[in-house]
Amino acid sequence: MSLEERFSKEELFTLTNAPYLVGTAMVFAEGSGFGTLKEMFANSKSFLMGAKEFPNNEIISGILPDMHNFSEAREKSKEFQEKAKELFKSKGITSLEQMQSFAKEELNKAINILEAKATPKEIDDYKEWVLSIASSVAKAAKEGGFLGFGGELISDNEEAFYAQIAEILGKDSTLS
Repeated sequence: MSLEERFSKEELFTLTNAPYLVGTAMVFAEGSGFGTLKEMFANSKSFLMGAKEFPNNEIISGILPDMHNFSEAREKSKEFQEKAKELFKSKGITSLEQMQSFAKEELNKAINILEAKATPKEIDDYKEWVLSIASSVAKAAKEGGFLGFGGELISDNEEAFYAQIAEILGKDSTLS
């Protein structure tokens, strides 16, 4: 059965959007100037790496753009970004707390969809993928300090948000 037969378009969007939202919320968990750019890049990179890290997971590889077909990947990414922007605007998110709350809400929706329609292995892979995104973003740049000197690799806010995501996923909340 194809992905489109297993999930509605709305469900596929939620499954795609939730991991990216988790990464985005982690980016802004602790503002760090230039580090924020590194974290944004880490979010996109680890999001797209899902297909490479979980090549046998039909859901992850199916919701991500096919990087071997550039025009298809660009079109799929553009469509996703437009829909994500609309959803984000409709929520009127103006604070970090609202962004994190929205990311957790979408992640809960994604997990509920998976629990109803996916295999245990697909669900576990998806959870690992989401945690890898959150971890990669949190570790992408030091927080605090000055011009890259000093500071800490993982801030208290990043650690707290990671723990909340891990709890939703039923996974270990240690971020080290």
